[in-house]
Formats: sequence, structure tokens, C-alpha cells
Amino acid sequence: MGRMFGTDGVRGLANADLDAELALRIAGAAASVLALSGRSTPRPTAVVGRDPRVSGEMLAAAVTAGLCSAGVDVIDVGVLPTPAVAHLTGAYDAALGVMISASHNPMPDNGIKIFAAGGHKLDDEAEDRIEAALADHDLVPRPTGTAIGRVVPAADAAERYLAHLAAAVGHRLDGLTVVVDGANGAASTVGPAAYRAAGATVIEIHTAPDGYNINAGCGSTHLDDLRAAVVAHGADLGIAHDGDADRCLAVDATGTVVDGDAIMSILAVAMRENGELAGNTLVATVMSNLGLHIAMREAGIEVRTTSVGDRYVLEELRAGNFSLGGEQSGHVVLPGFGTTGDGVLTALRLMSRMAQTGTALADLASVMRTLPQVLVNVKVSDKAAVAASPQVLAAVAEAERRLGDTGRVLLRPSGTEQLVRVMVEAAEIEVARTLADDLAGRVASV
Repeated sequence: MGRMFGTDGVRGLANADLDAELALRIAGAAASVLALSGRSTPRPTAVVGRDPRVSGEMLAAAVTAGLCSAGVDVIDVGVLPTPAVAHLTGAYDAALGVMISASHNPMPDNGIKIFAAGGHKLDDEAEDRIEAALADHDLVPRPTGTAIGRVVPAADAAERYLAHLAAAVGHRLDGLTVVVDGANGAASTVGPAAYRAAGATVIEIHTAPDGYNINAGCGSTHLDDLRAAVVAHGADLGIAHDGDADRCLAVDATGTVVDGDAIMSILAVAMRENGELAGNTLVATVMSNLGLHIAMREAGIEVRTTSVGDRYVLEELRAGNFSLGGEQSGHVVLPGFGTTGDGVLTALRLMSRMAQTGTALADLASVMRTLPQVLVNVKVSDKAAVAASPQVLAAVAEAERRLGDTGRVLLRPSGTEQLVRVMVEAAEIEVARTLADDLAGRVASV
């Protein structure tokens, strides 16, 4: 059996790959590792939240049962974004937090994300210990009587999170009109509420979750409705979240998409001007567009590059004590305000920059020019053989020579499939496509 934890918790088809029995066992194992080992308090607590998908009701109940049966009290915060659960884990001084969500995935999927004390994502060592406890039932205690955990509804959870967001706004949003696509997900209520509290006029779309419509043709992976609504209402911008609202993508007044790279560029420049950009550095993954690197170089800002995945961005942020990082997908991390990516917080900071400068989003985003990018997924029989192939290495070197400083090449093996992803960026789309197709052919022939 392979490793259970992926780059962002445990995820799969709900009630098939991830059923109630497994959720209960994962919760008990997490309790034994994070809440019961070495703690002096007689009754540790855990925060449990979820997104609105229908399977979340079942899985949250199973997780709660697993925690209580291990002797952990549960603070049930209900439907809230992933970053809210992370924040509340620290705010309630809980030993751990659990979010039931499959993020931007379709409704039938679900997942379990676990946070350590303080709302921090787990490192590999903690995940390995949980998997070991999952395999050995003797490592998970089963108290009786008064030692069994209790469930406490958290009536003030949303208010605490909204107060946390309000403290991070920086500049009032009065005069801005924003269309918000809540993806029928976890931010459908608190997202619009946070923007209104900061002074914005809010027009809502896809903020009526029914358990089945999360991410269905809406949210950060389906932007057409948002683009049309922004233009139709004459709004200043649009904001799109994913199902658990740890991401944010934007749309300017013309309906043009402003992706995570552009958002990071805007925030990096703003934070540098305000003396908030620690180390004068932005952390991004290898998938960020070369245009981001060029824009930051011209702005005098260093870019640190990590592997794909927000956990690697977080690791680099912590290691260097940096203050801004993220991914092209819109997962932006501001460590001064939170322990994980927060789409609502990102949107507030983006709109705050618009309000502070009186500048349209399109003009702010013009700090970065996105280079044309072509991505080809190539099925292979042996990813390792491709990586070591002299033929492929020579083809990559030749493509890089042709591009010089005007583009780049990235070959990245899939983490879960026998695939190699060939990505080429160039000043002209035709050049990028030609080189990508040639490299894909070389990869396929190995």
C-alpha cells in the first residue's frame, strides 16, 4: 500500500476510497499523535469543520466520533473555509484541527486535512506517525466513562474568523463593487460578509450551497459566469473561490482573468512599498509563469522557487521567515495573517490595494506580462527513464538555448501517474507550441 497522505491530506471518492470507517480511524490516529502524546492537559480539544458537500456530513460525524472515542473534546465549527479552521485551531488553543473538504474537486470526492496545534499543516514526519498509528490499533487509546470526549458547538466560530479577517484588511473598500463567486462552497456566507464589512458593495453568484452543487460549473475552476457577471453589472472586479476557499482568482472590470501569479505580483509590489515584504522576497512554485520572475526582477524583488504544492511554499516561507508566497492557481499565503492559504484574505488584500491607490485592477495587474505557455501531458512507461534519457536531456538543452532569456522549459514527472508534463513558455505562442510538441515527441519515444 502506498502512502495515504498526499500533498494536501487524504483525498478520494467519498464512501468508496474515503468512507466513514476510515475517517473514524484517521481521526483516532491523529488524536493519538497530535493530542495525546506528551500532553499534560487531561482533556485536549480538536476543531472540526467542513465544506457543504453532502458527504461532509457523514465524514465529519465519523471524524468527531473518532476523536471523542480517543478522549478528545471536539469544537464543531460547522461549514467554514479551510483557512478558518486553521485559524480557529490556534484561536481556541486546540491540539489539532480537521477540515473535511476536497477543495476544488467535484462533489463526489472528499478529503481530510489535518492541522497541528496553532493551525499549522503537518510535516511528513507527523503524517508518517499518524499512518503508523492507523496501522496499529494498540497505539490509539479507547477511554471509558468520564474520559470520553464531548462535542461542543462553536456558536462564535464565524464571528471569530470574520474579526480576524477585518484586522487584516489594511484599507477600507468603500466605493468598490465586487462580484463574488462562492463556488457554492465553504465561503458562500463568510466571503460576502467579510467584503461587505470592509465597505465593498457585493453582488453574489453561486452562494447557495445545497450539498450537491459545490464547484459545479462555478468557482475558481469555472470562471465564465463570473466574467459575464462582472461585465453585466459594471463591477470593478470579480472574485472566485474554490470549494474550501483557500484559493482566490480575480477578474478585472473587462472580464479578463487575473490569476495567482498576477495577484502575487500586485501584493508583492504593495508589500515592498509598505515595508512588509520580508527579505524583499516572494516564494513561488516552479509552475509560476516566467512573466512573474521578469516582473519581480524589474521591481527589485527576489523570487524563491519551490516544488509544486502549497506545503512546499509554506516550508520555504517558514525557513526564510518570508511574508508572501503562493501558486499560480490562486493559493496565496500571507504568514503574517494566517498559517495557510486564505482566498478571502487574499481578496481583501487585493481590493485594499485597489482602494488605497485608486487604481483599476487591470492597471495593477499590468505590472506582469504573462508569457504564452503550452503544457503537454505525455504518457510514458517509465518516468525515471525519461528523466535520465540523453536524447531528452539534449532536446531540453537545445530548446533552452533557442529560448535564451525569453522563455523556459520544464519537464515534470507526475506524482501519481506514469506521465511527464512538458511545459514551454516563450514570448510567442507559436514558438512555445512548436518546442513543446517536439519535446513531447522526444519524451514519448523513450
